[in-house]
Amino acid sequence: MSDYAKSGYRGAEQIMQWGKSYCDWVETCFDRAEKLKPCPTGARGACCKHCHMGPCRFVQSSEERVEKGVCGATLATVASRNFLRMAIAGAAAHADQARDMAFTLLGIANGEIKDFAISDIKKLQKVAKVLEIEFEGRAINDVARDVADSFINDFGRQKGVLSYIRRAPKKTQKRWEEWAISPRGIDREITEAIYRTNVGVDHDPDSLLLTALRVSLADGWGSSMISTDIADVLFGAPHPVKTESGFGIFKEDEVNLIVIGHEPTLAKAISDAASEPDMIEYAQSRGAEGINLGSIYGSRFGISSVGGFTNQELCIMTGLIDAITVDSECTMPTLVEIANSFHTKIITTSKKAHLPGALPIQFDAHRAKEIAREIVRLAIDNYPNRPGTGERVTETFSMVAGFSQEYLEHGVSEGALRLLSDAIRQGKIRGAAALVGYDNPRVQATGIHQYLARELIGDDVLVFSSGCVSAACAISGYLNPDTALEEAGLGLREACNEIGIPPILHLGSYVDSSRILNIISALANEGHLSDEMGRMPFVIVAPEWFAEKEITLGCYFAASGVPVILGGTSPVEVSEKVTQIMAEGWFERFRGSLSFEPDFEKMHSLALAHIDKAREELRLKRYEYGKYGVRAVSGYRFCNGANPEKIHASRKWRE
Repeated sequence: MSDYAKSGYRGAEQIMQWGKSYCDWVETCFDRAEKLKPCPTGARGACCKHCHMGPCRFVQSSEERVEKGVCGATLATVASRNFLRMAIAGAAAHADQARDMAFTLLGIANGEIKDFAISDIKKLQKVAKVLEIEFEGRAINDVARDVADSFINDFGRQKGVLSYIRRAPKKTQKRWEEWAISPRGIDREITEAIYRTNVGVDHDPDSLLLTALRVSLADGWGSSMISTDIADVLFGAPHPVKTESGFGIFKEDEVNLIVIGHEPTLAKAISDAASEPDMIEYAQSRGAEGINLGSIYGSRFGISSVGGFTNQELCIMTGLIDAITVDSECTMPTLVEIANSFHTKIITTSKKAHLPGALPIQFDAHRAKEIAREIVRLAIDNYPNRPGTGERVTETFSMVAGFSQEYLEHGVSEGALRLLSDAIRQGKIRGAAALVGYDNPRVQATGIHQYLARELIGDDVLVFSSGCVSAACAISGYLNPDTALEEAGLGLREACNEIGIPPILHLGSYVDSSRILNIISALANEGHLSDEMGRMPFVIVAPEWFAEKEITLGCYFAASGVPVILGGTSPVEVSEKVTQIMAEGWFERFRGSLSFEPDFEKMHSLALAHIDKAREELRLKRYEYGKYGVRAVSGYRFCNGANPEKIHASRKWRE
């Protein structure tokens, strides 16, 4: 990893060092991570507070076998309940976002929302076909109305299965049916799952963990996929766009406005408003040259990225941010406190997510343009109030973002997915890894993301990224295709040039991780590698996990047949039984697994081991590339028949 102490991004370290010297009264998440240590009992899953007979703490090593809580629950039951509740919370977050998107689509189709329109008719027709909705010869709004109604019905569905389940390969669906984890209605699964965790209800760890898989599938193959597809229908399936990243995107002579969150309708409305000639003229009347937008977590519409979760507080400390909008997710409540030491206006836009001290301007798709103009105007009016203090970071990084299944199927060249599967069969591409999740101040934030991205492409592994990992790759330069190709192994480099893609594909925000499901499913449906999503040389890694949504994501990929590694300590570490079910039981049933690994080098080796095991089981051509044309197997590099030597992260083996 990098030599920086707290963050893998040198711009973040620069701002933190300035803060220590000039404004030591400002506290960030990095400071709090140092001061506040995790509860050792709760961190291992050994604490139950589901009723008021407790909280019950399990602190002895023998308690896995003999000790029980006051109600009689075993340690394995307690750990499973805690884990299930995390999966439920993550599923609920995306469910509400998807529901809002579905009602927005319905409002557009009914003519009630006029500030947005359907821009990708091909994607609408593709979605309608999956939902078995007739579209030939019908008006676009009529098709869109039926699509929206179908999605809305999936939230309250009481029988049957979610509509998008049929996107998965038949063999994968059969596995879900056999173990009764095919999700019905999204809301039904969330409700039933939370009920099972009540005191005196479900005591079987295996049953509780299967429920975690079912409620998580309702997210991955339901809420997240619905939200992503509706955004594609409204704004177009993404295609690669070149933009910039890093704190250096902020401009001294322009109004700087940051969008934090995952709501594409809000980001689109603000982007459009900031581009209006009247708005630019108004900014010039207040002394600014123009209006500059940045995003935390990444966004569509070519908006520049300023990083992920741990960078949101640091942005304010540049002294250049005139306003920040936050939506319903992933916002630090300390933004207001830090902003009070500078001049930045913090604006909340969701009625579900309140932030004391912030300025509430509730977003409504029916008045999207009006509200967006109000927000941009507020930022412009605040431009003259800059304090003249703050740490300026000037460096920027070129990045390319905006990949999707549609682009891989039709935008690069016809049959790009077939070329991809052929490259995997031939051994040019060793396999694929999806790097997902947030950056965590308890480790070297963004540093593990960057390390794994660099090492994996160096081992000829194609990388898909989303959310904060994409932001981390951007601010290290790895979303610049030329930079990434220089770091890539010879086989991956050759395949990328043949297909016309970079070694790291930025798929969008966190919710857009569902694109990975569709890409893997499409490869399986082609039948060139495997007839199910399981057994494919794919792995999912959340290198710096901390959020409940990452547990949900890990579960829906594991249930879909993909091995998952969450980088960090395990929230069920205290129970060997629960750990074994997720690692071995799930693999036996679904060909996917979920494991936790805090060591970044071991994450890398484990990811390669999963990929190589799948290649061996599929009897694919032996992988023989590597950056120097030598054979690399599961973290070891063999040269001219010599004994294997473990590659350490710091070894200077690259050009």
